[in-house]
Amino acid sequence: MGKTFKVLAIPYQIWLYILVFIPLLAMLGIALSNYDSSVDLNQINVSLFHWRILAQSQNLIAFRNSVVFATMTTAISLVLGYFVAYHIFQSKFKNKFIILTIVILPMWSNLILRVEALTNIMSENNILKSILGFSPFGNIAGTPLAILIGLVFTYLPFMILPVYTALEKIDYALQEAALDLGLTPMKKFWKVIFPLSFKGVVTGSIMVFLPTLSGFAIPKFLGKGRYLFIGNVIENKLLSSTIFYNHGSLLAVVILIFILGSILLLTRFDKEGETLL
Repeated sequence: MGKTFKVLAIPYQIWLYILVFIPLLAMLGIALSNYDSSVDLNQINVSLFHWRILAQSQNLIAFRNSVVFATMTTAISLVLGYFVAYHIFQSKFKNKFIILTIVILPMWSNLILRVEALTNIMSENNILKSILGFSPFGNIAGTPLAILIGLVFTYLPFMILPVYTALEKIDYALQEAALDLGLTPMKKFWKVIFPLSFKGVVTGSIMVFLPTLSGFAIPKFLGKGRYLFIGNVIENKLLSSTIFYNHGSLLAVVILIFILGSILLLTRFDKEGETLL
């Protein structure tokens, strides 16, 4: 049976090498070269001269915005996500899969469509104002608050699912034992439930932080282009009249370092991948 599964995994391995590992190696090679759209192939050579862009004020601001918003989004998603996951875990519903399906339902639609819908709702003249006669959000499109709301709304399910998975793996007998030993419900939560669900917290935090750090669509639409994120910088490098492949690849490699570090952190806290869905 093991050999059969290994054979079935071969197409996936080929797919992985062609569409993941080879592009990553190519990106790393371009980041270490002088290659861009104005350089002929026979003029390509190893160069670190363009690495100076890492110290440019524009890119430093973009990195700062990305890290700050990613951290804020992760923190807010952790509080809201744990609250939702815990209440689903404690609920008396027999089929909790239905509730989880409702939670992840927005993820089934296209991200750009969701962002465009949020942009409309947060603008001055929007569909809610036409229906209700007033706009609940006012006119906050183009502000940091709009970006933050869009990020939390988009990536909150990535926090709920791992946390809920970790909570479901907690033996109910441990909770009963904690109460029998005289712990209050609040102390039971902090001394038993939260530590045992910490794997889910780490996994959810990484799954929220990374796409928020590297994303560009939400800041571009909800921020009206007024706030620069590192994803927007990479997009500009690859869509300008002169395409700076080496600049875009270098910035992408920096993000990749964050990703690899997060994966190492995840494997340390969740070696078996129990909280990954």
